[in-house]
Amino acid sequence: MQRSTSTNPLDYEILIRRYDMGNRYASYCPQLGEMIKGTSHQEVEEAMKQRILQHIEELKRTAANPSSSEA
Repeated sequence: MQRSTSTNPLDYEILIRRYDMGNRYASYCPQLGEMIKGTSHQEVEEAMKQRILQHIEELKRTAANPSSSEA
């Protein structure tokens, strides 16, 4: 699967699932192919939002310096 190259945070989905008798949570972003686990709904949601923003910043840095991504 190819990661999204969109710089719009609204283009990214966050799916959250409760498991382990309701004591654990996991957030998943299909556009990144990443999962984050934690102990509360809010914890995993916020962590994934931050990961999405980090991904977008990485895309912007790469676009600003295309020669640095070629090695």
